[in-house]
Amino acid sequence: MDPYIEGNKAAWEEAFENRDASWGADITERIREEDYPFFNEETKTALKTIHTEGAVIGQFCCNNGRELLSVVKSGKAKKGIGFDIAENQVAFANEKAKELRLPCVFEAVNIYDIGDRYREQLDAVIITIGALCWFNDLNRFFAIIAKCMKPGAVIVINEQHPCTYMLAQEGDEPYDPEHRTECVYSYFEHEWTGNEGIYYMTQKRYRSKTFTDFTHSMSEIISGMCGNGIVVTDLKEYDHDIGSGFAALDHQGFPLSMLILGQKTTG
Repeated sequence: MDPYIEGNKAAWEEAFENRDASWGADITERIREEDYPFFNEETKTALKTIHTEGAVIGQFCCNNGRELLSVVKSGKAKKGIGFDIAENQVAFANEKAKELRLPCVFEAVNIYDIGDRYREQLDAVIITIGALCWFNDLNRFFAIIAKCMKPGAVIVINEQHPCTYMLAQEGDEPYDPEHRTECVYSYFEHEWTGNEGIYYMTQKRYRSKTFTDFTHSMSEIISGMCGNGIVVTDLKEYDHDIGSGFAALDHQGFPLSMLILGQKTTG
C-alpha cells in the first residue's frame, strides 16, 4: 500500500472513531421512509434514468454506506457492493445493512488493490463527492472501476467541480471574504497535505493524523474514464455547492459541482 494511502486510512479511521453522535444517526429512518435519501436532486434524477431494478450496484469510497444503501433500497437493486479503506466505517455500514435487511456488503480495501474477484460484476457504479481527491492516479483508479463493470454497465459521478480547487476556503491563509471567487491556487496544483481533521464528521476542530489528497483537472477525470473504456455519455456543470466549502458562492456563475454519466463499452 502506498504510504500516503496508509496515512489516509489511519486519519479516516481516527475521524470516524471521533465522529459526532449525530453522524449517521438518521440513516435507518431516512432510508426506510424517503425516496433516494442522501442524494441531491440532480443525482436522484440521473439514478432514476438508469436500470437499477435487479441490478448489482457498486460504490467506490462508500464512507458509512448510506448512499449505497439508499440506492439499493429505492432502486430495488439485487445487490450493493461498497468499498472503502476505513475498517470501522465498513463495519458500521455492514451493521446498517443488516439492520435495514438490505442486500448490501461492504469491504474494507484499498481501491487500488481490488482484485479479479469483482471482475465484470457490476451493472452500475456510483461515485459521490469527496472520492476522486484521495487518489494520485485517476487512470489507475478508473482501470479498477472499469474492470469491475460489466460491458454496457453505467457510472454516475457527482463531484465537486475541479475549478473549486483554485479557490481559498475559510481558514486558508489567502482567503479573503471580499474576493471569494479570486483564483489563488493553480488549476494544475496536484498534492495537498493537512492535519485539520474532518469537521463534517466530527463537528469539531482537532489536529488529526495527516491527510493527503490530490486535485485533478477535468481532463484527468475524462481521460481516466475514456482511457479505460468508459465512454462519457453526459456531463453537466452547476453553479451550486454540494459540499460544505463554497455555499456562499451559490448561483454566482462559478462552476461548483458537476455530474458525469458514462458507460463501459462492449468492445
